[in-house]
Amino acid sequence: MDRIYLDNAATTPLDAVVIEEMVNVMKSHYGNPSSIHAQGREVRTLIEKARKAVAGLLNATPAEIFFTSGGTEADNTAIRCGIAAFNIRHAITSKIEHHAVEHTLSMLLQQGVIDKLSFVNVDEKGNVDHAHLEELLQNNERSFVSLMHANNELGTLTDIERVGDICEQYNAIYHCDTVQTMGHYVHDVRKLKAHFIVCAAHKLHGPKGVGFLYVNHTVKISPMIFGGAQERNMRGGTENVYGIVGLAKALEIAYAEMEQHQQHIQELKTYMKDRLSAEIPDLSFNGETDTEKSLYTVLNVSFPAMDMADMLLFNLDIQGISASGGSACSSGSNIGSHVLTGINADPNRPSIRFSFSKYNSKEELDFVIDRLKKIVSQNVAV
Repeated sequence: MDRIYLDNAATTPLDAVVIEEMVNVMKSHYGNPSSIHAQGREVRTLIEKARKAVAGLLNATPAEIFFTSGGTEADNTAIRCGIAAFNIRHAITSKIEHHAVEHTLSMLLQQGVIDKLSFVNVDEKGNVDHAHLEELLQNNERSFVSLMHANNELGTLTDIERVGDICEQYNAIYHCDTVQTMGHYVHDVRKLKAHFIVCAAHKLHGPKGVGFLYVNHTVKISPMIFGGAQERNMRGGTENVYGIVGLAKALEIAYAEMEQHQQHIQELKTYMKDRLSAEIPDLSFNGETDTEKSLYTVLNVSFPAMDMADMLLFNLDIQGISASGGSACSSGSNIGSHVLTGINADPNRPSIRFSFSKYNSKEELDFVIDRLKKIVSQNVAV
């Protein structure tokens, strides 16, 4: 059997149709979109068609979509420029956010840009405490709230409509990191109360190095990157044209095939969860696993304490299985997962995040589960 890839929350394989679309642009459309000649105008048209396509899928206007280098830049822009635009001195987030959010807010606190950074409580499954969020908003001046839609390690979903309603009640600015859910759920920005949401194309079978930031039309921010008039004076630098075209195509495919892919992937997740529970003693799961409360592409498994726990991922890799021990941006680090720490997970139990895509199959999962049973039975501490 070929290598089995179960790390789709880190990045996904490119869809063949997306590749074809991008290669066509690379071959035939090489003009600079800022040039006024015919070749430049031709490429500018491709960018604006992509912007219109993305906006249409989100029920946004094209003027609300700004292309970026990915989710991290989009998060940084929303946080740094959003806080500056409204001269906000108090921010609220959680201790299980992606580092693109947590580190950015911590840096703003250290620099004195904000005076106070509050952390909303989360329970042992990663659910946001809405009552505590409301308490934090009540007891502080106008706040900037940054809470993600789905946790990238746990898969636990946040009720972003409810968070948006709470933020609206207290006149807070709301940024939602939607990197893990973009293309996997329908996002209608006219129904959401979020001022900012984000996308990284490589999480939905698009190319790496491109994403977008949605900025609600009621919010006016200054650029974070200067040096050019691109993105309607909001982001200097020559556009990643074939990346932008690939992003739009990937999102179009994701929306068109969302229902069937969601059903297929949810079946895989449920199948793996049930088989692991039945066949490996003392196994549990980090985060929510109920269908309505959990991102269907992610399953975080907590294995029993064992000898050589730090070698579990390595042993899987030797068997031809790719998975993750936590957030992808922590790969190669000997620092434990801040997310698992944030939900008070048992540090003695090794955890693996398996994340699925439309390209995975039950036959692959059977192979993985059989290998896991063998590895665990050989290494579980007595």
